[in-house]
This record gives sequence, structure tokens and C-alpha cells, in this order.
Amino acid sequence: MESQWNNCKNILCIRPDNMGDLLMSTPAIRALKEFTGAKITVLTSAMAEGIARHIPEIDELIVCNLPWVKLANTLGPEHFFDIIREIKSKEFDAAVVFSVYSQNPLPAVMLAYLAEIPLRLAYCRENPYDLLTHWVPDREPYSVIKHQVKRDLDLVATVGAVPSNDKLSLEVSANASITVMLEEAGVDTALPWIILHAGVSEKKREYPFDLWVETAQRLIEEFGYQVLLTGGPAEKELTDQLQLAIGERSFSMGGYFSLIELVALINKAPLLISVNTGTVHIAAAVNTPVIVLYALTNPQHFPWKAVGKVLPYSIPEDLHSKNEVIRYVNQKYFSSTFNMVYPFEIINAAKDILNDSLDEIPEIHDEWLAASSD
Repeated sequence: MESQWNNCKNILCIRPDNMGDLLMSTPAIRALKEFTGAKITVLTSAMAEGIARHIPEIDELIVCNLPWVKLANTLGPEHFFDIIREIKSKEFDAAVVFSVYSQNPLPAVMLAYLAEIPLRLAYCRENPYDLLTHWVPDREPYSVIKHQVKRDLDLVATVGAVPSNDKLSLEVSANASITVMLEEAGVDTALPWIILHAGVSEKKREYPFDLWVETAQRLIEEFGYQVLLTGGPAEKELTDQLQLAIGERSFSMGGYFSLIELVALINKAPLLISVNTGTVHIAAAVNTPVIVLYALTNPQHFPWKAVGKVLPYSIPEDLHSKNEVIRYVNQKYFSSTFNMVYPFEIINAAKDILNDSLDEIPEIHDEWLAASSD
């Protein structure tokens, strides 16, 4: 099996999800790159395109919003075979489909099959027969749950690809303009500041507005920190509303930075406080301490090899996923309710981190898994 892959010169990695998902696949992509020396093309979504251009192991991109991923402006039937023709024209030697355990990989596998890519690797629960040349039976989440990074690394290891290191991969620009931009926004760069990131792609992961406001006000009053409220252009209304409610020494930065400028900003920050979204994976990649307000949906997306604290809380029943795999995980591991995270808990975690009492965040919260077997 291994000899078929170490001769590959042109590999397609299919990871058509969001920015954080792609970042978590970067150690496995590095493994493929180092093992084969191949050109690596990644098929990903418009949501991950920006970050993908700053992952050094990626040589080329195919950007496509596939209809089986929750994204805006997905590919319509009339263009579906266009993307297959584009993939086929690139004459890939092999394709790897990276997936979350709650996803069915076969639609993405079918792209590689119809494009006649000779080697095709993926996890799958059911027998894929000829759709996959290299099938790894998916034991998650019924027998085991792994961190997403470990899941992806274990997949490529089945064909002999093991990386020199398993850190997330992301280039950071030495962007001197960040200081200028902060000063232009009214931030006193001679005084300390931290980042609060409230925006989410899914409502179920929102942290309550009033608790954000209280947290920020206490950070300002007790630590003397300035608070930068970051977000994308679509989150500017939220950051404006938060800034108005928080008051002095808070700054609305929604849409203010480009993605690569945001990466540079997070790299300079002493602490990021965020919901569980792509920003926490950026922080992990650039070694910035993080406090994650972790709405309990999937347990395997903690920031990888990061320092800081994960503070979990349950989500309302009406926001639970209809995906039966996720519902199984919720019933098995999250049957007990986790209380809402309150600002005093965030403040206590921030005190530890800012006083250099740093703990590495675990891959998986073992207490949850142990509780399920009691």
C-alpha cells in the first residue's frame, strides 16, 4: 500500500469546510508533502480560501462551495460536472478526503472517482467498494473519539505518511502596519490590550451578549486592558453594538482587518478570548494563549497543542443538531447539563494566563469520556 503512495507526484486533498477545519488538517497535509514530495492541491470552500493561501504546504487551490457542506452560494447541478472536469484535467495521482466523523465522505469521494483519480483514501463507515482504493473503516464516534487533528493524521498514516511535527501550519506576516492600524483606530499601543471575538458561524455557538459586555468591562476595570472586539465584515454590527454597551477602552474591529492582518494581530496578542470558531485555531497555530467559550456540539475541536483554558457550556435543546451521529454523541457524552460560563470564570482563567500560569489544553476532555462510561 505504501509503495503506491510514496511515488505520487500530484495529490488532491479534499477539505471543503470552514477555515478552522482546514487548519486542523494541516499536520496531515504536511505529512503527505514530506512523505511523497508531491505537489499538493487542496479543494476547499470560499470560507477557507483566504487562510489556505497562507498554509505553506499547499501549492494550489480549487475553490468550490459543495452542496453537502453548510455554506452560502453552493455549487448548482449545472456546474457540478465542470468541477469534475477541472479535477480530471489536473491528472492527480491520488486523492485524500478529510472529514469530520459526523460527515458522510462519499459525495466528496465521488468527485475523485468520477475524475478518475487512481488512488483514493478516506474514512467510511459503510463498505465503499470501488469508490475507494484505500478504505479506512470509521470507528468514530461509536468506539472512540479523537481530536480532529489526530483523526486526520491517523488517516494518512495508513499509507505511510507521518509528519516531522504535528503543529498546525500557518504563515504569519511580519506586518508592521498592525501597530499603525491600531493607533488609527484609537488604541493606545503603549498600553496592554487583548482580543475578544464574539462572532460565530452557527447560532448554537453564540455566547450571550450581556455576558460578553460584563466580561469586557471587568477586564478593563480589573486588569486595565484595552479590549479589541474582532470579527469579519458581516460581524461589524455585532462588534459595534458590543463596543457601545461596553464603553470606554473597547474598540469595534469588525471588518477592520483583512484575514492575514487578523492573523498578525492574534500573533501579537497576549490573550484571545473567543467562542469555538476559526480564531481559536489561528491562535493555536501562532502560539497565542486562548480562552475558549466552548458550546458543547462536537468534543474533538479543541485548539490543538494550545495553552489556555476551555470553558464548556451546554446549548439549548432547540438548537441541537438533527444529524443523528451528533445526536448520539450529545446523548452519550453530554447527557448532563454544563452550566453557562459566567464572567467571573473567564476573569479567573485570564488571571492565570496573564500571570504565566499556562496549562496545555487537552486533545479531548477526558472527564467527559469517563463520565459517559459510569
